[in-house]
Amino acid sequence: MRPDTQVPGAQKTGTQATGAQRDGALEVAVLVSVGRHPVTGRARRADQDARGVELALSLDRARITLLHAGGFDEESESAIRGYLGMGFPAMTLVEQPQGADVIPALADKLNEARPQLVIAGERAERGEGSGLLPYLLAERLGWPLVNGLADVEKIEHGVATLLQALPRGQRRRLQVRLPAIVTVDAAASAARQSAFGPAQRGEIEAEPAAVEWDEAPPEWNVAPARKRPKRLKIVKAASARDRFKAAAAKAEGAGGQVLTDVTPEQGAEEIFKLLKDEGVLR
Repeated sequence: MRPDTQVPGAQKTGTQATGAQRDGALEVAVLVSVGRHPVTGRARRADQDARGVELALSLDRARITLLHAGGFDEESESAIRGYLGMGFPAMTLVEQPQGADVIPALADKLNEARPQLVIAGERAERGEGSGLLPYLLAERLGWPLVNGLADVEKIEHGVATLLQALPRGQRRRLQVRLPAIVTVDAAASAARQSAFGPAQRGEIEAEPAAVEWDEAPPEWNVAPARKRPKRLKIVKAASARDRFKAAAAKAEGAGGQVLTDVTPEQGAEEIFKLLKDEGVLR
């Protein structure tokens, strides 16, 4: 299915315009965050958030607001400007200190701006990384939420037709009435490169907001993450051909065996052998 393409002259700005309903523009807010490079650990634009920005850029007649809630320092500035380098003259920074609960501040800002569509990454690369922020935000605003978005097919008469990514490369078409929140992951189109010049020229418009402290984190025990075991054969299909092959593939258990009347030791030995063959254990 062909995704919508951006038409020449579509306006993209970091601030909300007031005449959106009159001129027929689609008001879109994209929530962006400071990411973390998986190898070096340096700050960068978050991959899923950048894919969300790319999705917004593909929408027809979209007026886009980039919205970041958090602190602002030298390290985070370079990461945030990576989004501006995708073709935006400005973005909005909702100032929140470290340790604050950003949900109330984001909800107040969205209530004030009243976008028709809010796009966010599935999960943050820093901080808690629980993936709950879009759900808590949708609950607070009373808006519907669609996760795992692959594409927006069309938006007509206040209803968005969406393609949701499913396991094994499959897709499901959904319709949701706006305003709504959608989240994207690796199934969405990869983000374009960030241009250095526009990134440095773009303006970051800071707006103060009320601060509500998150009371839960101080009670947690935080430790460095350990490498997790390898998951069994997760299909990540990017092209239509790969998605068809994955969807038409036989079930994973088709080549296995059924063990009956075996001792616990024999069963454990077979499970151990399977895990070693799959690379889960070394």
